[in-house]
Amino acid sequence: MVAAAAAAVLPWGGGGSPAWIEVPEKSKSAFWELKRRKVHRYVIFKIDDRREEIVVEKTGAPGESYDDFTASLPADDCRYAVYDLDFVSDDNCRKSKIFFISWSPSVSRIRAKTIYAVSRNQFRHELDGVHFEIQATDPDDMDLEVLRGRANRT
Repeated sequence: MVAAAAAAVLPWGGGGSPAWIEVPEKSKSAFWELKRRKVHRYVIFKIDDRREEIVVEKTGAPGESYDDFTASLPADDCRYAVYDLDFVSDDNCRKSKIFFISWSPSVSRIRAKTIYAVSRNQFRHELDGVHFEIQATDPDDMDLEVLRGRANRT
């Protein structure tokens, strides 16, 4: 596998022939801005229409809520997202945990679900520093209380 210096490359066989989905530096930078600089509360990624790159679709400002984040996800199409959850732990300490969310609603097209499922693991590993991963097909799978419960177990 040969990749451009600025992008990681993920496998995906579209249309019966092998192809690659790239992770451009801009997409990785958006994650690092969330993780290191706390510039974003969340980043939503999508695979572009040509199935060549994973691109940033939307970023949420630090003051945006979890409801703002979930409202930004399409009801009928797949996405990847990272969400920076700030919370107070059971032992009363302020903490922050980053969640990688693979959003694949049950009503989305089978082809989209397949493309996102095949690319998920390698894309997730491009994002060093994620604490938890959630695969959601329904909003209840990624309810804020689900995230808080996972975060508090650490």
